Amino acid sequence: MTRVQKMLGTPLARTAAVLLGLVAVLAVLAPVIWGRRAETVDMTGILAPPSAAHWAGTDGLGRDLLARVLVATRLTLLLTLEATAIGVVAGFLLGAAPFLLGRVLGRAVTWLIGMAVAFPGILLALFFAVIFGTGAASAALALGLASAPAFARLCQTLVAGVLARDFIAAAQIGGVGRFRILFRHILPNIGAPLAVNATAGAGSILLSFAGLSFLGLGVQPPAYDWGRLMMECLQSVYVYPLASLTPGLAVVLAGLAFNLTGETIAHSLGIVTMSGLRGQSRRARAASRPGSRRAGPTGPASVRTSGASDWPVVPADVELTSQDDGAAALLSVRGLRVTFPTESGWVSPVRGVSFDIAPGEAVGLVGESGSGKSLTALAVAQLIEFPGRVAADAVRFAGAELTDGTSHRHLLGTSLAMVFQDPMTSLNPTRRVGAQLAELGRAHGGLNRRAALARAVDRLEAVRIPEPARRARQYPHEFSGGMRQRAMIGLGVMLNPRLIIADEPTTALDVTVQAQVLDLLASIRRRDGVALWLISHDVSVVAAVCDRTLVMYGGRIVEDLPTARLRTAAHPYTRALVAAVPTMTTDVTAPLATIPGRPPGPGELSGCAFAPRCPLADDRCRAEEPAVVSAGAHRVACWHVAEAVR
Repeated sequence: MTRVQKMLGTPLARTAAVLLGLVAVLAVLAPVIWGRRAETVDMTGILAPPSAAHWAGTDGLGRDLLARVLVATRLTLLLTLEATAIGVVAGFLLGAAPFLLGRVLGRAVTWLIGMAVAFPGILLALFFAVIFGTGAASAALALGLASAPAFARLCQTLVAGVLARDFIAAAQIGGVGRFRILFRHILPNIGAPLAVNATAGAGSILLSFAGLSFLGLGVQPPAYDWGRLMMECLQSVYVYPLASLTPGLAVVLAGLAFNLTGETIAHSLGIVTMSGLRGQSRRARAASRPGSRRAGPTGPASVRTSGASDWPVVPADVELTSQDDGAAALLSVRGLRVTFPTESGWVSPVRGVSFDIAPGEAVGLVGESGSGKSLTALAVAQLIEFPGRVAADAVRFAGAELTDGTSHRHLLGTSLAMVFQDPMTSLNPTRRVGAQLAELGRAHGGLNRRAALARAVDRLEAVRIPEPARRARQYPHEFSGGMRQRAMIGLGVMLNPRLIIADEPTTALDVTVQAQVLDLLASIRRRDGVALWLISHDVSVVAAVCDRTLVMYGGRIVEDLPTARLRTAAHPYTRALVAAVPTMTTDVTAPLATIPGRPPGPGELSGCAFAPRCPLADDRCRAEEPAVVSAGAHRVACWHVAEAVR
């Protein structure tokens, strides 16, 4: 069954389609067929009753009333569409204001929209009509602005939903400007529901326009629409009621045609119209908070145990020394903190994280879900938005301080790239894959359209996508999961970055494709000398690619060690993670190793975060949080380092 057949699957839908089609046909043909008849004055037939010559009678100048109603369809429809377009455009810009203007001005616009929505639309229309004066153009502008708050509230919800998608974050990390994101990434994804709601809203606007013309604030003589005809026929309503009922019936039928068409299309597509939006207002306000997206879970977590690797055992040195200053690092992070507000106060899912990544180095970040890994990466990439707060002693990348809010913009998409964990949501479903890669070339590389597309094809070939020229013209849904992830990596290396942040790049892939993606990342690193920061909850994935491993728990880096020494880790949590991964020598008759309990939430931290699950924990661990110190090649936060490595 086609989409059109699905839309017309009910008698009500077919009736609405017939009515709307009839209105459209009359708007085009009525002035041509009945235009002369509608303007012919007959002083001998003033206010004549219905007859074979005049089916609906005549008006005060003897003109055929039915012909005038039919001819008025064009002007009524044009003014309705004009007012609807004004309302949709103004509503879209107001609804996108929180994204375009930032937190302070965006919230002010949101408050104004909330206040305007509280007023009935017709009162706002009358208010604007008094300001703009009488006339068709003034009435269209008044009704458009009066309908804008309802469309703005709808657009706020739609825009917030799209902003939560990873392809928006991918565009931001690529350094794409906000206006370009709005019109190239957001608008195509909300176009369908916005158009459906505009169709349904046009019915209400048509009724309101007729009301303004009836009151003398709309269309002025000699022009006429249905509302103007009702006002002109009012003088004879007691003598000849049909004179007023004919244009009134046209208003009702056309309004129903728009409303029913919009509702039936929305129902078939599963789209919520403005009439059904009010019940979702609470969820919409929650979704419209930019900081609420990608915050990640904070509840119980599990350890992924897929894959198997055997790592060399190297004795650990437990001599305590001080931490280096990271002067030669490509990325140097010191004291990174991320906080979010809750009903009980501010919580910190990321607490004082410090680490370095050298040029060309591959560093893994592992830990259970909810440990703060993705938040750390998003904070470094400056993707944490209100109400989240990011603070740090220093976050330096390629000599630039990223936390000052200005110098990092030229680095995004050029020197710093990010690959997100869900490639289906990381690619814009409404745009071709090649065009999405080419966008970076045009935004940062100074390439024209042809050169940018050629570069995109070259990058798709570099990440081993077969037939790259043909694939560049396809949409994301035409790619397999592994190909989408390769395309995301191709997006990351579009402009030869110095650091790739790969956030769970193999989570949604099967083992075979996972190995291919990891091999691709490793080959790109060797070929281009790119530094790699690989985030995963799978220790075996990190062990296969990375030189050094950071272990995160409870929002902190609890151990930093060479990957080759994972088997002799100093922290009990790291050792538990390694033990939970089966190897070729694991006893298949014995139960798999697990970590008892669950990770703590951000508001449940006291002393050492791992103490409730640690077999070595004592009263000091439960009361006092250990500092991060160096133990030879390790950096570790534990009161029992010597006992752990025995």
